[in-house]
Amino acid sequence: LFLVVKGTLIIEFRDKIVELKEGEMIIVPRGVDHRPIAKEEVWVMLFEPAHIKHTGEVEHELTVKEYEII
Repeated sequence: LFLVVKGTLIIEFRDKIVELKEGEMIIVPRGVDHRPIAKEEVWVMLFEPAHIKHTGEVEHELTVKEYEII
């Protein structure tokens, strides 16, 4: 789930492009290819299952191995 808090977020799918503005959200079903794009600063609240790796399979200095519960 992508919830736009501030700004505009564009999400490209294989067959369409969706533009989300402040206060709008979209749920991307599991397994659907998508690419979020921000042409300018955008604040997004992202909800994902806990097992999803935020950097994919790439190990990077920003990779979080254990998430903090807030």
